[in-house]
Amino acid sequence: MTVDRPLRVVVVGQGYVGLPLAMRAVEVGHDVVGFDLDVARVKALAHGTSFTPDVPDLQVEAALGSGRYVATDDESHLEGFDVAIITVPTPLRDGVPDLSFIDSAARTLGSYLEPGGIVVLESTTYPGTTDELVQPLLEVASGLRAGADFWLGFSPERIDPGSAHWNFVNTPKIVAGVDAISLEHVASFYGGLVDTVVPVVSTRVAEMAKLLENTFRHVNIALVNELAVYAAELGVDVWAAIDAAATKPFGFMKFTPGPGVGGHCLPIDPTYLAWAVRQTVGRPFRFVELANDVNEHMPDYVVGRISSALNDQGLAPSRSRVLLLGLAYKKDTSDARESPAIDVARILRATRAEVRVADPHVSSLPPGLDVTLVDADAGEIAAADLVVVLTDHSCFDYDLVSEHARAVFDTRHRMRGPHVQHL
Repeated sequence: MTVDRPLRVVVVGQGYVGLPLAMRAVEVGHDVVGFDLDVARVKALAHGTSFTPDVPDLQVEAALGSGRYVATDDESHLEGFDVAIITVPTPLRDGVPDLSFIDSAARTLGSYLEPGGIVVLESTTYPGTTDELVQPLLEVASGLRAGADFWLGFSPERIDPGSAHWNFVNTPKIVAGVDAISLEHVASFYGGLVDTVVPVVSTRVAEMAKLLENTFRHVNIALVNELAVYAAELGVDVWAAIDAAATKPFGFMKFTPGPGVGGHCLPIDPTYLAWAVRQTVGRPFRFVELANDVNEHMPDYVVGRISSALNDQGLAPSRSRVLLLGLAYKKDTSDARESPAIDVARILRATRAEVRVADPHVSSLPPGLDVTLVDADAGEIAAADLVVVLTDHSCFDYDLVSEHARAVFDTRHRMRGPHVQHL
């Protein structure tokens, strides 16, 4: 199949994954419907306002101005689509995968699916979701058959929020179909959007590949996080050891410790794999469960180190003012989903410390987080008994912090000086 005409493309979900995809599809000439049930998000996009730095407002405005993009929560706009891509959340509920958003999207799309249509799932999930869940839902709702009347595939998202180098276009795109003809159609569509398409033999392989990517990161971050804890007890500079090991040109990949893991991927995706293994095989995926345990307890460890740093000044947390730098889970992004910084703030508040948080990328606090949002100016820095670097945003003035802070606990190894302690 060769795409030689503009297509009507529906992207279900206009979040961190769906919005960049929609913008790229507009850019190459397709007519795109950005469908999302978040009314506030739809209204913002319709007025040219983005919520992610990976898609600037000007890009949304240009897409709207082209007449080839509409953001809507009205499902009647789904009618007549050529391609539909599902990029909805796949959260955990009490440790169990919640596929209700995929289920709902598939049922809705099925009622508008016509012969020759292409449907692709991009949401991260366990192997078997595309052919065991999405395919039957589409077939029942449409009365059509996958591989004969319409084409169905899976292509895992690989968005790296805030990256200055890797983006939707230059990141290789894994593609898979429920059969050979579906793969051909899915690969042809994405081939018009990205530089490199990587076909694989089945949707289950593609689903597993995505989980493998994130499990690899999760396990290795847990390794260096636990190493950081024990290195501190052994009196070893773990950061220097990691830098030294990273000079080896083979057999080593550099990972660095931090206050925990966040975002949608690392705290959630490996657990999807562990759940699927336990359900199917009946045994635990020990590496994932151990990594979960290590990374989930890093915020507790960080608060323990904060308490020790305050004790060094003769202060108890309950009589201290602490300034946290960064609430987002990742440098130079506004994404605070599952952020370990939020856990650190909550645990610290439980000690009755006065907690202030500076993060220029985050405009509002999660519900129930009893802290004060401030600017990281000289006054706030000087007034804090301890400044804690949790997210090393480039916009922070670290020289100003060094000049005015009484003491610093740096979980990201961003600062130096006699008054700075590192994770």
